[in-house]
Amino acid sequence: MARRPGLRGRAASVAHALHGIARLVRGEPNARIHAAATLSVLALGAWLGLGRLEWAALVLAIGAVWAAEALNSAFEALCDAVRPEPDPRVARAKDLAAGAVLLAALAAAAVGVLVLGPPLAARLAG
Repeated sequence: MARRPGLRGRAASVAHALHGIARLVRGEPNARIHAAATLSVLALGAWLGLGRLEWAALVLAIGAVWAAEALNSAFEALCDAVRPEPDPRVARAKDLAAGAVLLAALAAAAVGVLVLGPPLAARLAG
């Protein structure tokens, strides 16, 4: 049976995860775009006074995009480490992973329109 890490082990795991998030934001241009979109959506949602369910939908959509971007970045880094020379199989795999991020971003945009659109239209109209 595997030994469970103590409090120090858990703290180290969290520190590694936070380091990974910082590397993602610093090192990936698309992550900075996601950060700008995230801040814009959060500000707009606060201005519109969204309810709990609307916030839940937005947070899940934002989280899905960030998770997809992090996994895509990790996958691309691993591919580059394992096969630095051009390989059509690696290119295909990277394209598929990038496509997953695009799908998550498109779904998040649809959630944003559905959640933010009606109250924004009402606020602007009235």
